[in-house]
Amino acid sequence: MEEWSGMNKEEIKICIMRVPGTNRDYDVKRVFDYLKINSEIVRLNEFTSGKKNLLDYNSIIFPGGFAHGDRIRSGVIWAKTLIYKLQHEVKQFTDEGRPILGICNGMQVLVESGLIPGLEGVSEYPKAAMATNASAHFECRWVYLKNFSRGKCLFTNNMQQGQVFQIPVCHGEGRFLLPKKEEEKILKVLEDNDQIIFRYCDEKGEVAKGKYPINPNGAFDDIAGICNPDGNVLAFMPHAEDASFWYQFPSWSRTTFRNEGEAINIFKGLVSYLLK
Repeated sequence: MEEWSGMNKEEIKICIMRVPGTNRDYDVKRVFDYLKINSEIVRLNEFTSGKKNLLDYNSIIFPGGFAHGDRIRSGVIWAKTLIYKLQHEVKQFTDEGRPILGICNGMQVLVESGLIPGLEGVSEYPKAAMATNASAHFECRWVYLKNFSRGKCLFTNNMQQGQVFQIPVCHGEGRFLLPKKEEEKILKVLEDNDQIIFRYCDEKGEVAKGKYPINPNGAFDDIAGICNPDGNVLAFMPHAEDASFWYQFPSWSRTTFRNEGEAINIFKGLVSYLLK
């Protein structure tokens, strides 16, 4: 991990990965452009063909969209292609502590690829699932999240524990689930490991406890964001790139708020880590 700290801002090179159906890559790039950080949108087949090397980048972002039309299951084709064709590069990437962020469809990819929850490293088979929303329909709405991180996750090093912020969701399969027979046991491990980073809550910070629409998809234990045991891989369902600037908020025309949105701190946390 030390190899990827203490960098100059100009040295940082972030890969925003793209496959057929990805549609939020340029939204993510806009945030890094604003932060004056070098980011590049790279198609997965540029890595699998050997044209480019994944290890030339300091961080990977898996953005939102409908990868491969969400055929079979959301994110599964992208995830399996990634693992079976680039498994050595992905393992080295995670072992070296380089940051990986999966947003919405990207969260589905991280779960399907076995990177999350990652209790025993990259698992051969998924140890969790991203199921169809409990409402049985597509959810596109603004929600509130609460930061539960106690400091392990590098993406939240610019956020306060207990911080509540507003952010949009836009998904049909956002319900994070654990194996039914082991969910309470695994939940305790995740909590002890400080892996549960964000939960759905109301505007006052009261956790949803499964109540719809505060919890928009019925996710187990209201989980909206979860990291691996080392804190360098974050799977995050809401769209942080869509709550980074004042003009993206639904109330922008009725308030004098003209600052950055709090969700931009997730991207700032990544950058801060690389600059340490």
